[in-house]
Amino acid sequence: MLRLKGKVNAAIGKGLLVLLGIEDADTEEDISWLSGKIVNLRIFDDANGVMNESVLDQGGDIILVSQFTLHASTKKGNRPSYIRASKPEIAIPIYEKMIQQLTTDLGKPIGTGIFGADMKVELLNDGPVTIVMDTKGKE
Repeated sequence: MLRLKGKVNAAIGKGLLVLLGIEDADTEEDISWLSGKIVNLRIFDDANGVMNESVLDQGGDIILVSQFTLHASTKKGNRPSYIRASKPEIAIPIYEKMIQQLTTDLGKPIGTGIFGADMKVELLNDGPVTIVMDTKGKE
């Protein structure tokens, strides 16, 4: 669930909370690759309890939140540096394209936050399963 100013902006049942870190080097190719990976990643249990189904297979939902702190560098000192995170003039168009691409790939609208807003995000992490994907290290 995602709250803005105390009001629910987006909520889902079974699905994915995607935290998106955007840097200047990100491209439309990265958006396409990442969206395809997200909706097709087989991380949900099938009827036999094996992680063999995607959010698409399960008919699940997605909430996408732009999260610049994912690019925090903690190499020096105790105050993180966010120098790798894109400024809003670059990040907002990429975030909006990612919303469109995920909506297309999932086949239905996704939930979102508001770029730069103070949001409260609640997560029930089943498993827990948390996966980091980086378009710069496609493996």
